[in-house]
Amino acid sequence: MIVDSALYVGGRRASDRLDIKGAALAGRQSGAFVWIGMFEPTPEEFEAVRQEFDLHELSVEDAIRAHQRPKLELYGDILFVVLKSTRYVDTEEVIELGEIQLFIGRDFVVHVRHGAASALTDARRRLELRPDLLSLGPGAVLYAVADKVVDDYSPVLAGLDNDIEQLETMVFSTSRENPAARIYNLKREVLEFHKGTQPLLDPLERLAKGESPAVNPGLKDYFRDVHDHLLRVVETISADREILTSILEANLIQVSVRQNEDMRRISAWVAIAAVPTAVAGIYGMNFDFMPELRWRFGYPLVLGTVAAICLWLYRTFRKSDWL
Repeated sequence: MIVDSALYVGGRRASDRLDIKGAALAGRQSGAFVWIGMFEPTPEEFEAVRQEFDLHELSVEDAIRAHQRPKLELYGDILFVVLKSTRYVDTEEVIELGEIQLFIGRDFVVHVRHGAASALTDARRRLELRPDLLSLGPGAVLYAVADKVVDDYSPVLAGLDNDIEQLETMVFSTSRENPAARIYNLKREVLEFHKGTQPLLDPLERLAKGESPAVNPGLKDYFRDVHDHLLRVVETISADREILTSILEANLIQVSVRQNEDMRRISAWVAIAAVPTAVAGIYGMNFDFMPELRWRFGYPLVLGTVAAICLWLYRTFRKSDWL
């Protein structure tokens, strides 16, 4: 349940592996706070945390059930933030979405992580190398986690860009393969990615403006930097959506063109085949009085005429790009 827990005093890690009750008591020291990390806790496991830190029942329900939109809410003097973490599975062309909820109080941070994406161990280590940030209180943890989550969007964008380039090459190649299903599935993944990132712009903007009393004003510039990074991510996702829409439309046009080409080829061969079919049909009617029936050169002349007409039709269709 508890991935990591530590007490921070004066911007430095003072002790770790605290139990819930011990962490709550230790965090009440002057200039100290505790950071507790949890992974997919059950309601029973999270109950002790709720009681010790007096968390609002609605925010606790959101943290346990997950599947929330990115948001920022204030319950009394406790800030509740939801972030969407992501990971791109290139072999399946799927974006795995996770979720991170943070409870930010005056002397504590509790984060709850769902899904495999964006493990926060590295974020904690990097932040512990910055005592100047840690000394600004629990808001620094929110910045470090938000920065980690937004940074993890970049590899996802890189994976999407690579697959989009492959689709562009495939659509405009001479291959007869139709990638419509792949384009549609990737477009759906990009849409889900957009839903997980775009709503986070407003919470980060509010934090960058210092509108949250639970976050030290000295962190405004850091949140502004994260907001700028996220804005570029959202713009790139929007561009990818438009590109995929264009690729899908181009693919439909290509399919229509290929179908028209196939119909022209079929029509051309049918027209060529109609000549010997018509002649054979005429001479197969078994009339007694027909031209050239008794003529020595009648049979070769008919075959030659049929061959000449077929050759002329073939060359005509070739010049018209029907064959």
